[in-house]
Amino acid sequence: MLIDLLKVFVTVIEQKNFSRAAEELYLSQPSVSLHIRNLENELGTKLIHRSPKHVKLTQSGEILYSHAKQILQLYEKAKQEIDHLKNVVTGSLKIGASYTIGEYLLPGLLAEFASQYPNVDIEVSIANTDEVAQAIRSNHLDIGLVEGQVHYSDVDVQPFMDDEMILVVPNHHPLARLSIVTAESLQDQVWILRESGSGTRAFSDQLIHDWGLRVKRSFVFGSNQGVKQATMAGLGIALLSCLVVRKELDADELTAIRIKGKRLIRLFSIVRPKEPPQARAIEIFLDKLISFQNP
Repeated sequence: MLIDLLKVFVTVIEQKNFSRAAEELYLSQPSVSLHIRNLENELGTKLIHRSPKHVKLTQSGEILYSHAKQILQLYEKAKQEIDHLKNVVTGSLKIGASYTIGEYLLPGLLAEFASQYPNVDIEVSIANTDEVAQAIRSNHLDIGLVEGQVHYSDVDVQPFMDDEMILVVPNHHPLARLSIVTAESLQDQVWILRESGSGTRAFSDQLIHDWGLRVKRSFVFGSNQGVKQATMAGLGIALLSCLVVRKELDADELTAIRIKGKRLIRLFSIVRPKEPPQARAIEIFLDKLISFQNP
């Protein structure tokens, strides 16, 4: 079927080699190569320059790739409209989520969604805010869910939930004895931070800048879990989402510090292309997301 050939072709280009495309499509590498040869025979032209490490489009391949993406989207839309007549929700859903959302909010929502719509294939990628936004811009994702600010003008950003940030310290830390702290109390502390590009890192950097805090030393971790474990180990203090530290606070493994006159709130946001694909599965998921209450 021509649609299958186009899907394999697009996947090879986006994965940048045949072996990764084969893994993505659950096909053997020889089968992927055969699909590409059949497509080239169908069109009577070479589409891809092959090499052991990567693939490169020919001029004909570049023309086909831009149209193939549109054809696959239209085909998917037609399938979903037909399924809609049969009252069945099908299709695929590619979601990108920043770490806090992907690890602590999304699993409960997806469990509920998947039980109600078992015919929707769901693929989740977890990365930091900037990486998710970039994937939306390159049309590799249907929906992005992020905790940081997105500054690109070619995507739509819609806040959907407040998230309270909590300053946490090790239980034996001197600040743990204080019921309320001021900005002055936070001078010359050791901070445990997320990596650049993370929404949590951006929020921490903004707080440190706005309050004019002197940072004695900082340690950078590429995950919330790393920041949390380092804080519990006594390495320093950290600013994390209430979703991330809820269990540790309930178990008295960390101490939350209240800041005088301040409640630290940020927004979780939906990021989508300016002209998003019209798919029923996507719209239903977004409705669920906006109404979902994390337990």
